[in-house]
Amino acid sequence: MDMKLEVVVLPVADIDRAKRFYEQLGWRLDADIARGAAFRIVQLTPPGSAASIQFGVGLTTLAPGALQSLYLVVSDIEAARAELAGRGVDISEVFHDAGGVFHHAGTEARVPGPAPERGSYGSFASFSDPDGNGWILQEVTARLPGRVAGETTYGSASDLSQALQRAALAHGEHEKRTGEHDEQWPDWYAEYMVRERAGEELPT
Repeated sequence: MDMKLEVVVLPVADIDRAKRFYEQLGWRLDADIARGAAFRIVQLTPPGSAASIQFGVGLTTLAPGALQSLYLVVSDIEAARAELAGRGVDISEVFHDAGGVFHHAGTEARVPGPAPERGSYGSFASFSDPDGNGWILQEVTARLPGRVAGETTYGSASDLSQALQRAALAHGEHEKRTGEHDEQWPDWYAEYMVRERAGEELPT
């Protein structure tokens, strides 16, 4: 039985302010429904995401700003950070964690700059909404084994384009090593991209 995470409910103090903020990020407004003064639900979805956020009246008893370390996975941390900054978001510089892949709570052990050798899962940036709910951007370019099953899919044209660019770079190195021009490069690209997405060993 598949169990797909669909919605995260955010605790906010000012619904319209939160709505403006998340629309400013470029997130799609799915719904804004009110049933009198006692109930209102607003739902938005980040670009390329299968899960959405909701906030409103009568949805949660948590204090505004109580949720922290909500992850947004991106394929290019620098480009994603620049886009959010360009939309007026107060976002941190890119950082990695002194201890490895998973960052500590708050700002402890943050090291400026992306992860060494730009390792997948290791580069982050952070920002908060007007209520203090905290978000983390995490760069993932190659999935760990077992994280992706079934068909290979990409959340957006940008994600697909970046995957093709990584495959092209890797294929160029492959041709340098072999000293041969590979006429079947589409097959090589396809194999590389499927394995990368599934977290399997990459072709060389």
